[in-house]
Amino acid sequence: MSFFLRHIGRYAAQKFASDPRAREKAAKLANAIVSEARQIAREEDRARAAGRALRRAMNKLQGNR
Repeated sequence: MSFFLRHIGRYAAQKFASDPRAREKAAKLANAIVSEARQIAREEDRARAAGRALRRAMNKLQGNR
């Protein structure tokens, strides 16, 4: 399983490195992840904050916003 995930990660990194538009999207995604992590770190109950962040991400992926 880890071998498969490593290949996916390597493929994604190569794609981001070669395509300027993909690199820009990856940078925006990284900024969003960092801001979400900062928000979780500021919360008193970090586990609950992480759960809410995961729920927001899942809703966004499903299109339910």
